[in-house]
Amino acid sequence: MTLTTTAVLVPLLPFLGAVAGLFLGRRSPGFVRPLAVLPTLAAAVLAVAVAVGQGGGPATDVATRLTPTGSLPIDLALHIDGFAALIGVLVGVVATCVQIYSTAYLRDDPRYPSYAALVSLFTSAMLLVVYTGDLMVLLVGWEVMGICSYFLVGHYWETEAARAASLKAFLVTKLGDVPFLFGIFALAADTGTFRITGILGHVAREGLHHPTLIALLLLAGVAGKSAQFPLHTWLPDAMAGPTPVSALIHAATMVAAGVYVVARLLPVFAASAAALVVLAVLAAVTMVGSALAALAQDDIKRVLAYSTVGQLGYMTGALAVGDRGAAVFHLLSHGAFKALLFLGAGVVIHAAGTNSLSEMSRMGGLARRIPDTAWTLGVALLALAAIPPFAGFFSKEAVLGAAEHAATGHAAGIPGAAGWTVLLSGLLTALLTAAYATRLWLLTFHGTGPEVPDHGRQPRAMTAVLWVLFVPTVGFGLAAPLLPAWFDGHSLAPTATTAVLGTGVALVGGLVTYAAWRHTHPSPGHRPSSAAPPSSALTARTPVGTAAAEDAAPGLAEELAIVSHPPADGEPAGAADPADPGRLLLGPLHRHAAAGFHLDAVYAALFVRPVQAAATLVRFLDHAVVDTYVSGAGTAPRWLGAAVRRAQTGNVQTYLGALLAGALVLGIAAALVATGTGA
Repeated sequence: MTLTTTAVLVPLLPFLGAVAGLFLGRRSPGFVRPLAVLPTLAAAVLAVAVAVGQGGGPATDVATRLTPTGSLPIDLALHIDGFAALIGVLVGVVATCVQIYSTAYLRDDPRYPSYAALVSLFTSAMLLVVYTGDLMVLLVGWEVMGICSYFLVGHYWETEAARAASLKAFLVTKLGDVPFLFGIFALAADTGTFRITGILGHVAREGLHHPTLIALLLLAGVAGKSAQFPLHTWLPDAMAGPTPVSALIHAATMVAAGVYVVARLLPVFAASAAALVVLAVLAAVTMVGSALAALAQDDIKRVLAYSTVGQLGYMTGALAVGDRGAAVFHLLSHGAFKALLFLGAGVVIHAAGTNSLSEMSRMGGLARRIPDTAWTLGVALLALAAIPPFAGFFSKEAVLGAAEHAATGHAAGIPGAAGWTVLLSGLLTALLTAAYATRLWLLTFHGTGPEVPDHGRQPRAMTAVLWVLFVPTVGFGLAAPLLPAWFDGHSLAPTATTAVLGTGVALVGGLVTYAAWRHTHPSPGHRPSSAAPPSSALTARTPVGTAAAEDAAPGLAEELAIVSHPPADGEPAGAADPADPGRLLLGPLHRHAAAGFHLDAVYAALFVRPVQAAATLVRFLDHAVVDTYVSGAGTAPRWLGAAVRRAQTGNVQTYLGALLAGALVLGIAAALVATGTGA
């Protein structure tokens, strides 16, 4: 097969698997798992073949006219360069791991056929975004991912949290998609084409007439899809969906799409210095705010969700300083260790019977129950904290190095303010990231209290996937010297200054958190038995969902944990949990950070309540005014008809009398008129 044919099959195979799974899921259940795994696995293998065939050579760009539009044509275009090839591999590998993991995680779920089909469709849509060379075709994949996320986040639709989260994810991302669509139209009108190569060529030759407006319109859509401030609030709530869905969304699809689009269209954003500064400020606020929020969360998945928001901030920060190679490098390494973190969290939730870190801190022996997960999750957290020699260290240092380069004036066309903003916020976020990663590890695997109930050995399909993702989490950073040939040629090697500063602040963050944990936590040797009198009500409480989840499938255990776990703004945020070092570190800020700095409350005050008030006014006007006129228009003829009906007695003498009376009245009137006329 040619490279073009192979690339076409990569998004096509998961799509065909999704269609077949939807049609055959109910009729032939035995085909569901093969149709979920095999097409996605084949797409991953073909994506690797495309990457090997493409290498760091000139981009492959082919197209055929899809439809004449009368103005700007839409092409079914394929554009593959080093960026697209490697991201295609990431999407294929992570999606395959998610599908294999899901066969065990949702083994008893009656809606697994539709779930697997939607995951395949989700994968196909992201691959379409990655490989296409036309913005309108990209928009198709962009919107299909939004629909798939709505259904997948709401998979546990019996729970109020899942229903609300799916609707919120859909509406918030659509809020960004509207200006994104206008931005695409404005960009095409300015350059005369929807083809990405044509747009970039036009920008290089002639520039843009309205670069800032176009960049900001596109940035709104990216902020919604990639969960950047201020449109990031949907992502933590989306944790109400199944854990494999969270891994797919956070590691390889949806949120990665926005970063990829900016990387593909970076010259458009670079044409406006103001847009780059705005992008840098949004990245800085997103990084620092999400890291503070992660340090205060009680739900293990919400910690990871805010972590994703912050890591995406690093990527957009790299783009703000003009280095898309560093941004995509971090996207790739983050995809590996974040998929590992979420899938490992699914095993933890099943084993512990709860998603609450405060509950896990009152359990003992969790690491002994799930040793594979404890090891792999620990390494993934080290990669997240950017500790060398793991993948996260190299990719995050590439971002900080690019920011330093821009801050010192060595990046042509990049405002120095953008460089300093990204560099300083990136270093502060590195400290906070190490702090919440350490906190998560300590509360999860070093709790004190009764032994965790033994739920049996975890399914091999789940643990095997963890070890597969463990490999790139450990070793992908070693590929840093090879990646410039695939990207723009800029070096991705860590610089001495940022490497020392970044690693130093990360170690400080981890050590300070450990010291705070030792200060607030009981002695590690203390293991109160279940028969001993509890020292507090918190210690005595039975872990949430433990009893219900002992014999449950992992997916059911998670659903029970979601139902039983209080909201993030509720009891865990306000309870006096002495084992949580985050409370000591954040102090009075903890309550606000746990609630996501009350952005949802701000949006409710600024948008939700005014819209609801306007809807109430419209409903009143509809009932009290419009309906009154409509009812009046029907009432008058009804009354007239009633009066006329009363005159219809059926008596002939009455009719003749009325006729004679009428004739008499008319005769008198005629006589009076004649007399008056004669006068």
